[in-house]
Amino acid sequence: MKHIKGYRFRLYPNKEQEIFLNKTFGCCRFIFNHFLSVKRDTWENAKKTVSFKDTSSLLTQLKSTEDHLWLKEVDSIALQQSLRDLDTAYQNFFKRGRGYPKFKSRRNHRQTYRTVSEAIRIEDKRIRLPKIGFVRFEQSREFCGRILNATVMKTTTGKYFVSLCVEEDIADNLSRNDGRQVGLDVGLKAFCTDNRGNTVANPKPLRRLSKKLTKAQRKLSKRKPGSNNRNCQRIKVACIHEKIANIRRDFLHKLTTKLCRENQTIAVELLNVRGMLKNHKLAKSIADASWSEFFRQLQYKAILYGCEVIKVPTFYPSSQTCHNCSFQNPLTKNLSVRQWICPKCGVRHDRDQNAAINILKKALELKNSA
Repeated sequence: MKHIKGYRFRLYPNKEQEIFLNKTFGCCRFIFNHFLSVKRDTWENAKKTVSFKDTSSLLTQLKSTEDHLWLKEVDSIALQQSLRDLDTAYQNFFKRGRGYPKFKSRRNHRQTYRTVSEAIRIEDKRIRLPKIGFVRFEQSREFCGRILNATVMKTTTGKYFVSLCVEEDIADNLSRNDGRQVGLDVGLKAFCTDNRGNTVANPKPLRRLSKKLTKAQRKLSKRKPGSNNRNCQRIKVACIHEKIANIRRDFLHKLTTKLCRENQTIAVELLNVRGMLKNHKLAKSIADASWSEFFRQLQYKAILYGCEVIKVPTFYPSSQTCHNCSFQNPLTKNLSVRQWICPKCGVRHDRDQNAAINILKKALELKNSA
């Protein structure tokens, strides 16, 4: 079975390659902003839409003008991909109700460009990219498959990465888990609790580094705009944010991989995380836990490892229902109630473990009724 998977590696370009990469970032950003302006002005003035085919033709004409000959110095496919990204952004706005496309900035933002070529290949700890040649990189993972495209990015801390989109066969990745089943109840105190009572601690990276981040941001606010000191302090703040994101990403990847390898059926609750973030008392903790990313990783890794993820409806009262006699206790709506005794059968419940057991039961019911 063929599956498309992404691999991200650190790039170590030399000075000349850094200059070329930065030039490519700038050209792609210019193309995106230029044609975003063209599409917006055309609609406001003539009430006409400009398609991807139209922008592609206009790009060819633009590169021939004397003032824009510098666009020919970079990878032409990367410029075309910028137009595709712009077209995708418009499609998301009209069909999926997302925000209107915004102009890209070179200040304090991650810079990226995507290229497609059969010439992209890996040889002796180096990767070949179109128009730039071989660049030294750190291949932290081995993979076997056909490289479809490559996205080169520069983070706000000045680091370079390449993300490879690879088509590979996942038949060899299937793990033996003896058909084990697990129900998961996510939380804030403990990241998740399963139906056996096992808990996974919440790393809370933002909470752990919040004092350090606050101190660094206060220093940044006092630096003079445009000065070298401000730029140095900006990088320090970006490094803290990067560390928080790396801790969270590492934790989620390790946990989701472990769950998919060890279980055949994973039952989770379908949560409206966006709605829960409107609770300003818990929003910071919910965002720090990153439940949406956890569920997203479970979903795609289940395909890779041959297991299944079953989502229980949002309003199923998993925490209020006794798993022994199915009695629904309305008093447990209060989140401060962590232990309770069922008034009907007298069984003592841990709130999170009881919810995990009910989630697994409901998931199996949905599976059997399907």
